[in-house]
Amino acid sequence: MLSQHEIMQTIQMIDQQHLDVRTITMGISLLSCARSDPKAACNAIYDKITRYAEKLVDTGEAIEAEFGIPIVNKRISVTPIALVAAAAETDNYAPFAAALDRAAKTTGVNFIGGFSALVQKGMTEADRKLIASIPEALSTTDLVCASVNVGSTKAGIDMDAVALMGRTIKDLAQRTADQGGFGCAKLVVFCNAVEDNPFMAGAFHGVGEPEKVINVGVSGPGVVCTALKAVKGQPFDVVAETVKKTAFRVTRMGQLVAQEASRRLDTPFGIVDLSLAPTPAVGDSVARILEEMGLEVCGTHGTTAALALLNDAVKKGGVMASSSVGGLSGAFIPVSEDEGMIAAASSGALTLDKLEAMTCVCSVGLDMIAVPGDTSAETLSAIIADEAAIGMVNSKTTAVRLIPAPGRQVGDLVEFGGLLGSAPVQPVHPFSARDFVARGGRIPAPMQSLKN
Repeated sequence: MLSQHEIMQTIQMIDQQHLDVRTITMGISLLSCARSDPKAACNAIYDKITRYAEKLVDTGEAIEAEFGIPIVNKRISVTPIALVAAAAETDNYAPFAAALDRAAKTTGVNFIGGFSALVQKGMTEADRKLIASIPEALSTTDLVCASVNVGSTKAGIDMDAVALMGRTIKDLAQRTADQGGFGCAKLVVFCNAVEDNPFMAGAFHGVGEPEKVINVGVSGPGVVCTALKAVKGQPFDVVAETVKKTAFRVTRMGQLVAQEASRRLDTPFGIVDLSLAPTPAVGDSVARILEEMGLEVCGTHGTTAALALLNDAVKKGGVMASSSVGGLSGAFIPVSEDEGMIAAASSGALTLDKLEAMTCVCSVGLDMIAVPGDTSAETLSAIIADEAAIGMVNSKTTAVRLIPAPGRQVGDLVEFGGLLGSAPVQPVHPFSARDFVARGGRIPAPMQSLKN
């Protein structure tokens, strides 16, 4: 039974501290849609998605109205399209993306993820076709998100795929140059991708998942920051306990929404992903949480340690609150989507190198970072390789979402709008990694992969 004090606390968190359910995501298996005729396959995909997700948006809005809890996004994730399209007799998978886009618009969701390939140990012909189709697919659709998993702790890093993704990102940026390279904001390159991630742009419905499932992503950086103001100057064990208790309350709210959505949609409940996902709004920033711990500005010495504490405490609080915590669950550091990180990057305090160090201890990786438009494909690939190595060796998910903004130089600001915010263009190292990337092959899995 909730006390009056706990109820008032939750109302305050929603009303004043930006607590929200960031997304209700329905995962849908499309394995039954494989056809040799690509047009028939696309029709089957559209029909299945619109049938399963027909009431997703209406249900989310009804729960929001009844419970008074903001539900920002309703989304869909699907089986990696490289697996579904493999049987189709075609070299161009862009029509599959068009079918996803059409289904997303019919159901009214914000985004649909799963134009994806899993290539950590090598690429099939279908994987190559999908990656080759990404620039056209993402530049000609509005709501489709793509991801490619290039490495894992068990398999190592597929450097041929890493090299290919650098060229793919460059091509996609040029095709969406009139939008500042916006297409790249819908493309994530992973190491150790998870199968139940409800957040875009990296969500896909894993092959080990059920026919359909409801996953919920909850967020509340403002709630955590406000809680820490009450323990200013206290030791770090007090800070950690405060974050943990706050994460517990936030996760309980997320589980309530997830279970209700699951019941109303007659769809199994999968996981609650408690990720501190910031927005450009003031008071909804992960960077400001780190500064509340005592840093003058996010990016200075001590930032990585502060983020490590935050990420760990969030996970512990979530696990205490629910036996179904999954996805990524921790702290996100997307530069363009965090008001505090935008300020820190613009001032020069938060650099690409420091962000890379921070990814060793956060939940994802180098996220929503704009770099100069003339950055070479090989440099992009080398950044991806570095980030994949961090994930591989540390047995954690890492990701890269870079935007080489065409025509933009260091110091420029690229505006994306909405939740994607704005990104200050950050410098990359001027020295070449061309010969390194050109080697190709596979970086072997580390010793810690041998756990059987």
